[in-house]
Amino acid sequence: MIRLEMMRVFKVVAQARSLQKAAEVLHRTPSALSMTLSQLQEEVGAPLFETDRKNRLTPFGARVLEEATRAVSTFDRSAATIQRYATATAGLVRIAAVPSTTIGLLPAVITQFHQKLPDVRLEISDVNTEDIFRRIRSDEADIGIVSTAAGSTLQTGEVIGRHALGIVHHADGPIAKALQAGALPSWDLLALETVIDNSLFQLTSSTTVEHFRLISTIEVRNTTALLAFVENRMGVTILPENTVQVRQGPLRFTVPTDPASWRELRKIRNPDRRLSPAGAVLWDLIH
Repeated sequence: MIRLEMMRVFKVVAQARSLQKAAEVLHRTPSALSMTLSQLQEEVGAPLFETDRKNRLTPFGARVLEEATRAVSTFDRSAATIQRYATATAGLVRIAAVPSTTIGLLPAVITQFHQKLPDVRLEISDVNTEDIFRRIRSDEADIGIVSTAAGSTLQTGEVIGRHALGIVHHADGPIAKALQAGALPSWDLLALETVIDNSLFQLTSSTTVEHFRLISTIEVRNTTALLAFVENRMGVTILPENTVQVRQGPLRFTVPTDPASWRELRKIRNPDRRLSPAGAVLWDLIH
């Protein structure tokens, strides 16, 4: 029978390419590791290494390494989750959300949540929409908040917000001066300044925005960093209106209408897994 410990030893030896180095990592003797590898090789029925030096895998060994890495990672992640549950006095809720919500939405929600359940531990990650879906599917997050184009055919989760997308620029920058001189709010204004790309550019239906996204030489995925860059006159970007409303300082928000673009926020969860009682409370507060 193949045991997890066999796969862990094989993974470390294969990556270290040396029994001695692997023994130092695992705090075991090289002979003990060699015995474990022999047992694994006997179970799988084919050689895993090209030579006794254990420094080069066979093609079969490379395939086994992929499976061993996946199995060990899954076990370690599950063990870490169990430990977090054990150390949190009233449970744990994991949230994966698009960066803009950590400024405009989550602070108020978390305040309400901790008033209700002050002892529950929250783990919050700000990542992109694609990664949020992956984390929900793989049970790395309990609740996700994703960003989609308004009117999207996506039929998952619940819509919790709809916000205009616009250009965030400095109050003393070229775009602000052009508007003061009578220029119309247009995506063409992006031509006046350095454009800082982020994932929200893809939610607009403007070919002009797509052009500037493709030629941009800067991409920033963190909303706080984006706002800081604009404040420091490093360029302009596109964000939802609600992320700028809560920000004090020299920022301006202009909504082009050629065409107008909107983003929807949706809260999602894995329909095949039941939320914990604490998770259910948080889910209901996100609206």
